[in-house]
Amino acid sequence: MEILELVLIMLCLIGVSNVINRFIPFVPVPLLQIILGTAAALLPLGLHLELDTELFLVLFIAPLLYNDGKRTPREELWELRAPILLLALGLVFVTVFAGGYFIHWLIPSIPLPAAFALAAILSPTDAVAVSSLAGRINLPKGILRLLEGESLMNDASGLVAFKFAIAATVTGVFSITEAAGSFLLISIGGLVCGTIVAFLIVWLRMFIRRLGMEDVTIHMLIQILTPFAIYLITEGFGLSGILAVVAGGIVHAIEKDRTESMQAELQVVSQNTWSVILYILNGLVFVVLGLQIPGATETILHSPHYSNLQVLGFIGIISIGLILLRFIWVYLFWEGSWLLGSGDTLERPKLNSSVLLSLSGVRGAVTLAAAFSIPYFLQDGSYFPERDLIIFLAAGVILCSLIIASIMLPILSKTDEDALENEEGREREARARIIKAAIQAVKEATTDENRTAASYIVADYRRQLLTLHNDEDMDWMDSKWDKQLMKLRMTALQAERREIQNMLDRGEIAGEMATKIEEGMKQMEMLMSNKFKVVMLISVYRLRRLLSKLFLKSNKKRIPAGNLDQIRALRARTSKAAIQAIQESMNDDNRQAARTLLAQYDEVQQRMKGVTVDIEDEELLDQYKNELRIRGIQAQRNEVQSMFENGEINWTSASKLRQYINYSEAGILTVGEE
Repeated sequence: MEILELVLIMLCLIGVSNVINRFIPFVPVPLLQIILGTAAALLPLGLHLELDTELFLVLFIAPLLYNDGKRTPREELWELRAPILLLALGLVFVTVFAGGYFIHWLIPSIPLPAAFALAAILSPTDAVAVSSLAGRINLPKGILRLLEGESLMNDASGLVAFKFAIAATVTGVFSITEAAGSFLLISIGGLVCGTIVAFLIVWLRMFIRRLGMEDVTIHMLIQILTPFAIYLITEGFGLSGILAVVAGGIVHAIEKDRTESMQAELQVVSQNTWSVILYILNGLVFVVLGLQIPGATETILHSPHYSNLQVLGFIGIISIGLILLRFIWVYLFWEGSWLLGSGDTLERPKLNSSVLLSLSGVRGAVTLAAAFSIPYFLQDGSYFPERDLIIFLAAGVILCSLIIASIMLPILSKTDEDALENEEGREREARARIIKAAIQAVKEATTDENRTAASYIVADYRRQLLTLHNDEDMDWMDSKWDKQLMKLRMTALQAERREIQNMLDRGEIAGEMATKIEEGMKQMEMLMSNKFKVVMLISVYRLRRLLSKLFLKSNKKRIPAGNLDQIRALRARTSKAAIQAIQESMNDDNRQAARTLLAQYDEVQQRMKGVTVDIEDEELLDQYKNELRIRGIQAQRNEVQSMFENGEINWTSASKLRQYINYSEAGILTVGEE
């Protein structure tokens, strides 16, 4: 029961961290999760989690690296193969030797082999932290791919070096030739074993399909078990399970590319399922790390042998030393084709890029997990020298690297005018992608029953794409565009209300109907003046739609034909008044916002003036169109989240896109809630 409660609390902390990040987006989510985990451990709730290194690697690191292997572009990694190897292998071993001697010199009480062990676990960068930072910082694409490739490989090299350093400390025996041979065997063997096991799993899935078993649930279960199977089988042979899952992820990415059209439904389910799994695992990694920090630091902070200021100084010096060593390594080897690849992948100037690469080498949960795996005793029965201090230093360097990267990278990666133009182009491309995602979602949801409605929706999205391409000089994501759209919408609503009042004064409509519709417009006018109220309106609308489907479907009351005709006539008149008011207010400055709003009112005009032969068919068409619109909106939100998680857009662009989608959904409510 205690484990269940602890897991539930950690899941809650993940949710809380993302909510907090909405209000302070400049603080990376991993850092928030570490802070929340540490706070939870310090509270008098009795929360305690023993960190089992092997279980941690299997349960968290294996599926995360497997997913990274699947989603990282293979062509770009291959182009950067030389610099990736120089960072993942060369820099790791340089860090182990240079860092080991430096730590031993700085803290003589740590024996040289144990100092090598500490340097080894500090050498690998953290793939999860790098991805999280990339989503909020405008890192050049080439540097981002280099960091991703490095983090896929250096866990294995760092852990292998750590293994031999610990063995040398415990036994007092070390052979460089044996270590080098074992490293090659473990690394290459891990890649080969991972590839073979992945191919066998692919063959198994294809065999099951040939038996006629197309059940998506079975195939999804095999996918979920795949990284665990690859890791455990490879480790069972004494090889690198970490490199094995990376190789397995690449193999399954190739298999997905070849069979995607054959398994469209499985791909959709797989994407949704893995997004949830990875969201939880990414969060748990850092919450678990936070839970360990109080226990890792308590002994040293209360130790009479070291002052707190002294050990904090050790952490700062080691952190800065690692950054300087990384900078020197990157800068010295920048010249030549090893880092530039074809010459287009990484961007100059080399000094700025070297600094970005140096500061982006953040450490993470693998470092702390390896530190906790240090044995308590040596072969002669004595205590492992300075074990608590080593764990404390590892935890401190992790936090220090995250904090330094969070503060310095946004400052150093600020764009100049050319970069700003590129950013605007990426934002425009992002909007085109979310529109295309909506079109794809509508097409996938098209059936014989809703085909007519789908054609309307797809045509509208295609008009949006055409407008986007025709207005390339307009920064549609600027906050000025939002203000223009809201001002025009208010103008249109006021024109509609005036037209209703005029019709009421002339006796063309009944007072009850006019009052009801005018109240709805007043409410919408009030909501349009407040962004928070727009979000609340959308939430209430979704809840009402859900409850209606669950409880009121069989009791739905149809509008009498006479009243429906009156409503159509009324909406046609008010829409015409709104269109006239928008056209009168349109100028060169707000032209794009005006076109967007006019398109919505034009649709209302077409619907209200269209010839309808059957009331039920008209209502059913509207129902299908609204359902497809909502599906398109959700697809757009999913695409924004996917681009953000992959580092293709930053936090600011993602927020602008989400706000644009919210306004689009508010427009749907305005049009569809007659």
